[in-house]
Amino acid sequence: MKRRPPSQDRRASGARPLTAAERRRRENLRAEPPRESVRAEREPRAPGRPQGARQSQTSWRDRLEAWSAHHSTSAIESLVRLLATPLQSLMTWLVLAIALALPAALFVVFSNLQNIGYAWEDSSQISVYLKPGVDDPQAQALRLRWSQRIEVADVTYINPGQALEEFKAGSGLGSLLDQLKENPLPGVLLVKPKPDQDPTQLESLQQALAAEPMVTEVQLDLLWLKRLHQFIGIAERFVVALAILLALGVLLVIGNTIRMAIEARRDEILVMKLIGATDAYVRRPFLYTGLWYGVGGGIIASIILAIGFGWLAAPVAQLADLYQSQFRLQGLDLFESLQLVLIAGLTGLLGAWIAVARHLYQIQPR
Repeated sequence: MKRRPPSQDRRASGARPLTAAERRRRENLRAEPPRESVRAEREPRAPGRPQGARQSQTSWRDRLEAWSAHHSTSAIESLVRLLATPLQSLMTWLVLAIALALPAALFVVFSNLQNIGYAWEDSSQISVYLKPGVDDPQAQALRLRWSQRIEVADVTYINPGQALEEFKAGSGLGSLLDQLKENPLPGVLLVKPKPDQDPTQLESLQQALAAEPMVTEVQLDLLWLKRLHQFIGIAERFVVALAILLALGVLLVIGNTIRMAIEARRDEILVMKLIGATDAYVRRPFLYTGLWYGVGGGIIASIILAIGFGWLAAPVAQLADLYQSQFRLQGLDLFESLQLVLIAGLTGLLGAWIAVARHLYQIQPR
């Protein structure tokens, strides 16, 4: 069947025939390419630019925000997990508190012993006996010259008359001493050394004072000072050794606790590693768990020490008053308590790090 032209079809249908200008416009529209393809052809292609899907890049600020957000989330979730099992967490905290309180208590006792030793050292003095022919002006000049020495805190002169009066009052032999024709006691210079001097320095000072021509004898009991320093040195080493042993015990307790937590969440760790989680991402909640264990143990240890030393303060003060001493038992102050909590937290963090580094490496997806 012969097809009729479009103009005849339009006449047959009663429509108006197209003019020559309309026919040319329609033909140009058919020949014109789509705008999208024209725009793509006009845009120059960047040299060396890979064609395909674009890769999104995050800025350092977004990474920092994501890192801090995961840290805060891990810290809160780990604390919530500990509080969800209060009995088990409390038992672990008590074990850590006892292990931390023992060296801390010895440290406080050692500090109090040091304070007693320093008080004894401050009360020590060197007695310098002058020759009988030394008069008061010569003794006063010698006192002024010794007072200028850097290792001397104070020098007091007691003339023979004052020495005799003190001896009468202390001995109770006043009537017998009054019958003496002359005073047999020499003048005395009491030299008080500066504090924080060891026995070697005091012995050097004693030899320097004894070399003076107007001096007949110098007395200083160095034996008890040497014994005191030796005792303090032994006590210090004992406290350090015990602290190291108990710190190792704290590391073992926290490490074993973290190991059990890792085994309990083994399947969760495998799934996280399968979807691309890094070891640092998986490790972070367990590190915060160890930190919370250490901080909780340190807080309980501080409370135990405060209660214990507060309970002993009154009897120790009564005992010191019987010996006419102003000594008072000192416990941990606020700064030392914060130091104990900080050390406990860092110890818990270290124990968790060791446990996670060992056991997390063994959990790998197959």
